[in-house]
This record gives sequence, C-alpha cells and structure tokens, in this order.
Amino acid sequence: QVQLVESGGGLVQAGGSLRLSCAASGSISSINAMGWYRQAPGKQRELVATITSGHSTNYADSVKGRFTISRDNAKNTVYLQMNSLKPEDTAVYYCNLISVNGVSYWGKGTLVTVSS
Repeated sequence: QVQLVESGGGLVQAGGSLRLSCAASGSISSINAMGWYRQAPGKQRELVATITSGHSTNYADSVKGRFTISRDNAKNTVYLQMNSLKPEDTAVYYCNLISVNGVSYWGKGTLVTVSS
C-alpha cells in the first residue's frame, strides 16, 4: 500500500502564500507523476498542477503564474508553493501519485481557506 500525507494547509488572507507538502511512503514502485487537485464546496475535483519524474509540469490556467509545483524524487515528496492566493482558491487540496504501472493513489486532503 501507498500512503500520501499532505500538510501545510490553513487559513490565509487574500494575497498571501502557503506551501503544501505531500510525502509518499509504503510500497512504492517507480513513480510516474505526482500532482495536486482541489475540490471546492459544491464543485467537482479539479486539477491544479502535476509534475512528472522528469520534472515536466502542467498547471491549470487559473493558477498559472501564481502556483509552483516541485518534487524531491529522493524523498518521494511533492510541494505546491501558492502565492497571491485568492478567495476562489479556497478548497480541499488533494495529493495524487500515479505509479509507472498506472495505479493512482490519493491523500486525504488538506484544507486551504483564503479570506477576503
């Protein structure tokens, strides 16, 4: 089994910053990609950013220029630096890992609340 543990969520004022971390542990085969998704109240879960083992990145248009995803392959950890936060960024943020075998794993989520 693979466990993903997120941390770094919290309450921040609009314009502020937060850094999320997600550490993967357990029976991890080679990792293909890791990423962050979010789900706001009453909305579907949506992609925020992903990063491959080769450090290629992909971002949702709504966060481009404000969020930066990075990873430490040696630590099986992915980070999300969130700057210039907006109230519409308020959501539960979920970490995702996809193994080279195509298996997808999810963390339990961490709440980010941005006040106006």
